[in-house]
Amino acid sequence: MAVARPQTQLEVLGALPRVDLHRHLEGSLRLRTLVQLSKEEGLPLPQEEATLGRHVQIQHDDCRNSPIFLSKFEVLRTFYRSPEIIQRVTREAIADAAADNVRYLELRFTPIALASARGFPLGEVADWVIAAAQDEAARRGIRVGLIMSMNRHEPLGLAEQMAQLAMDRAGRGIVALDLAGDEANFSAEAFASIFSTARQAGLGTTAHAGEWAGAESVRFALEGLQVDRIGHGVRVLENLEVVALARERRTVFEVCLTSNYHSGVISRMADHPLPAMVDAGLQVTLNSDDPGVSNIRLSDEQLAAVVELGLSMETLHGLTLAAAQAAFLPAAGRRALEAELQAAFGLA
Repeated sequence: MAVARPQTQLEVLGALPRVDLHRHLEGSLRLRTLVQLSKEEGLPLPQEEATLGRHVQIQHDDCRNSPIFLSKFEVLRTFYRSPEIIQRVTREAIADAAADNVRYLELRFTPIALASARGFPLGEVADWVIAAAQDEAARRGIRVGLIMSMNRHEPLGLAEQMAQLAMDRAGRGIVALDLAGDEANFSAEAFASIFSTARQAGLGTTAHAGEWAGAESVRFALEGLQVDRIGHGVRVLENLEVVALARERRTVFEVCLTSNYHSGVISRMADHPLPAMVDAGLQVTLNSDDPGVSNIRLSDEQLAAVVELGLSMETLHGLTLAAAQAAFLPAAGRRALEAELQAAFGLA
């Protein structure tokens, strides 16, 4: 009788169900799709994977800083040249998540980024993404919530317009509003009223904070914007008062390991503060951010958390369950997702 071979750590991780609360559509494009589009659209870009990859993905010899990281997105904006392309990349982002055993995905997108190449109406762009996401989610058997994202370094009037688009589509695929962009040089203060209105309309709220600016940025996101969740937030540990505030409010942090390394937030993966955040009693989740730009999957992030940061499988399960509990879903949906995960983890 053959003896069953013990599963490797990679195999065990690969089989886990996952939840991703922080993934950008514009950072999730397949390189081979971009090569094909570069040829078909006659773009003034390389048409081979190795050379085009240098423009749209972080490379081993790239400097690790936010300007280099954000420069990839400027190139990516040139690809969104038709409704069909926008819907194709939306479908592929969801298909890739499903292939990585992500059971629930919150995919955030920035309408102005998708509209800029051809000046598409922002409302039409949002509707294209919603339609493609709903169709692909049903096809792949994955639950997807869409988060509309706006940038703090772009005009406030544009943010107000996108927030209204999101509120008009609440209940039709859009579950939350997000603030992203150049945190180091642009305050979030002007966006407080927008977030207040979005909350009153029933949208979830999240904001990038404590990534390229310090703990005070997290404090303002909590007190000024009153967000439900914090995107990244890894610099919260720089101020124990802000840690205590986040712990008291049970604010959920959407942590993204490789992205923080690639954008220069940390100098080495081994230095990532995720374990310290867990030890501080913060509500932490693990997410992919920009899998196309960083050339990773959420399962790779989980492997890094275990192998490079020393997290136990039990802690990893806890991070995934925390994500289910923090999902922008109705209460019944959160409970069902949590029960599904607990059964898969053998905790039911």
